[in-house]
Amino acid sequence: MDRRHLLAAGVLAATGSVVASTHGASADAGTPDPLPDHLRHRATGETAVADPGVTPYTVGLTIPGQLRPTRVYADHDYYEHTMESAEVRILPGVKTTALTFGGSFIGPTIRAKAGRTVRIKYTNRLTEPANVHLHGGHVAADNDGHPMDTIPPGASRVYEYPNRQDPAMLWYHDHTHHREAEHVYRGMHGFYLLESDAEKQLNLPSGKYDVPMMIRDAAFDENGQLVFDDTVDPLQTRLTTMVNGKVQPYFAVAARRYRFRLLNTSNHRTFHLSFGDLPVVQVGSDGGLLPRPVPVTELSISPAERIDVVVDFGGRAIGSRFLLQTAELGPVLRFDVDRKAKDTSIVPAVLRTMPAPPVPIRERDITLGLSPDQQWFWIDGKPYDPYRIDATVRRGTTEIWNVHNADTDFGGIEHVFHMHLVQFRVLDRDGAPPLPGESGFKDTVHIPGGTSVRLLAKFTDFTGVYAYHCHMMEHASTFQMMAQMEVVT
Repeated sequence: MDRRHLLAAGVLAATGSVVASTHGASADAGTPDPLPDHLRHRATGETAVADPGVTPYTVGLTIPGQLRPTRVYADHDYYEHTMESAEVRILPGVKTTALTFGGSFIGPTIRAKAGRTVRIKYTNRLTEPANVHLHGGHVAADNDGHPMDTIPPGASRVYEYPNRQDPAMLWYHDHTHHREAEHVYRGMHGFYLLESDAEKQLNLPSGKYDVPMMIRDAAFDENGQLVFDDTVDPLQTRLTTMVNGKVQPYFAVAARRYRFRLLNTSNHRTFHLSFGDLPVVQVGSDGGLLPRPVPVTELSISPAERIDVVVDFGGRAIGSRFLLQTAELGPVLRFDVDRKAKDTSIVPAVLRTMPAPPVPIRERDITLGLSPDQQWFWIDGKPYDPYRIDATVRRGTTEIWNVHNADTDFGGIEHVFHMHLVQFRVLDRDGAPPLPGESGFKDTVHIPGGTSVRLLAKFTDFTGVYAYHCHMMEHASTFQMMAQMEVVT
């Protein structure tokens, strides 16, 4: 059975119970009841085309707009936001139907300040339930966007984010169980940049030289519409790359340093990125700045991971051009140096001081792997059950989670492990030191088949039920690779 057949078999045998809202109803343990047909995400009959007909580097890179508070109070900023279907411009001359935050294919960026509370009222204008998960956010369980805790069509909900965490590049996306893979694929994603005055004093590139870049793949039909078909291998069909919702755009840059905040929102694809011979240093990851900058020549970024880099175009001749390329799908973006600009930014030798690691009280073993019939991806040999607690954690304590990817069949199946609520440290990979870009805090980690990572996490502030899962979205959404922990007093 190859990956394509595994995906097809999983959908044809897809099971799972669907609950309208939170955690209040009961469900049978073990394998849930069969899914209703409308949740099976069967093939639409549309056929993806290999080439969407875009001439490379004829469209400029779009920078996502910024969502502004509707009201500012003494103790918090209040925003209003929507979930809605919209006709968006991805391919030149074509309107593509998308599911969006605020009517744009990439939702407007929210720039928040560390230590200052944000409250956001989301109104669901879609025809189906949806919700919001602040990926990487340290928030109360009621505001985390639990997969079963949804906003009905026509209803609204206020999420509160205390922002009591280090400045970091977070992102927000839908997390409705059985629907999150398609919802995010069709456009329900946006940046949430948590900033601080202390970080600004480092004098990294800022303002218009601090650019968020969302990189992802997709498949389009002959009419320019997004094709979502999880009965086929997405790595073989989603062959069009986008940066900030545009296919192979160009970006006019000045001959100076830029800070690029890279986010991979593909459902499955890990990208290996290269900036050619441009000097590149990684300064941050999921949970904020690294202790020290790391010079890089290639960046590996798996689904939901973030990598913060500074790229130096200084000294490059006006008219010179450089490509951001992927090893998987070729060039995704061209940089056109078209002007000079004064540059007072720097990359300090020390970016932050990491606190001493807290002492763990226990160590857990978590196994990601195929079910015995090889039609499911499970955690610890169990399918997801929203009414089962898989791990009970004491608030205020620190634990080591040894996460093992047992999927060595079919040449090894990769997984991407994400924990809600906490930022963790990567202690080691199969006993070896973590990768240089993993020296800071993270919330999402790539685990190749047959390998293990040890993670150190401290569970502070909040109690309640939180998910942990594979962030290859179909693995969790369709194939049940999700579990949940309860943090208790």
